[in-house]
Order: sequence, then structure tokens, then C-alpha cells
Amino acid sequence: MQFEEYISYFQTILDNPQQYEGYQDEEILTYTKLNWSRMNRWLKKFEPDADTISFINGISTKQHWILITEPWCGDAAHSVPMIYQLVKNNPAIVLDIQLRDSEPYEIENYLTNGGKSIPKLIVRNEQGDDVAVWGPRPQGCTDLFVMMKDRGAEFHEIKEEIQKWYNHDKGIAIQQELVSILS
Repeated sequence: MQFEEYISYFQTILDNPQQYEGYQDEEILTYTKLNWSRMNRWLKKFEPDADTISFINGISTKQHWILITEPWCGDAAHSVPMIYQLVKNNPAIVLDIQLRDSEPYEIENYLTNGGKSIPKLIVRNEQGDDVAVWGPRPQGCTDLFVMMKDRGAEFHEIKEEIQKWYNHDKGIAIQQELVSILS
């Protein structure tokens, strides 16, 4: 689906959670509502670096970017709107949002340590070959997650620290990592 379709799908879940598997769980629904707010805040406030925009806009060969995600994913609430903002003005890049938990189950080919961690970005060239894969989160955020998990931190503590990390980073790491893997 296109980004606008994803936004519509996300809103439909919030309006009718009983019609979507998993969203009847009050904790998941509450977290999804929080993700909606975070995503919309990034859509309004994320300011891509001029060098990153220049680099992304300089991509002139056709690319297909597949972004695997789900509305309940906390990391996606940050990364998805940032990635969209980076590529939306480049006609050579087609951004396709795919749901992790729906066919065609593309995530099965891009597991992280054996798990279906999202968001996951796959960049393909015109011939359909993978040229880059990114995700599920920036390396600094992953390092924080692993360190806290190894330390035995509670999941709610980890989520809070990850949120602080994203707010402090403001999308710098995602931009640097995308430029790096595409250079």
C-alpha cells in the first residue's frame, strides 16, 4: 500500500478496533493510539538534514522501497514517518508499505536474529534485486535495547528509554544509516 493508504488503514483500526485481530487487547490498542500520536508528531516536526535530502533526491535510478510494519509497532511510529518524509519528493523511489502480519509475509525473508522484528526496510533496484536492508531500529537504539534487556530491565522501562532515545536523536541516526547503506 502507499503511505496514504497506510495512514487510512491505521485510522480505521483506531476507529473500529473490534474489527481487527489483536486490537481488542486494551494494552495493544492503547499503545497503538500512542503510536498514532507519535507518528503524526514526526510527520509535522521531523526535519530531514539538508545533506540527506540532497543525497536521497539525487537518486535517479528507479528504486522500490518496501517498508514492512504494523500500527502497533513502537519503533515504526518513529521510523515510518521519517522514511516517508525522506523519499516522498523523489519520483524515482516508490515506497510500498507492507504489513508484517498479512500476505505476502515478506518479513519471512528478512528476519532479525530469527525474529520478525519491524520496521524493516528493503531497497530494491529496477531489476528487483535487494541493494540494501535496514531495520528494525537505528543501531544506537538497538544497543540501548540490548543493554537494558541484558541488565534485566522491565519492558515498560525499556519502552520509556527507547522513546527518550528517539526524541533526543530526532531522526539523525536513521538518516545517517540510510545514506551509509545506499552509498
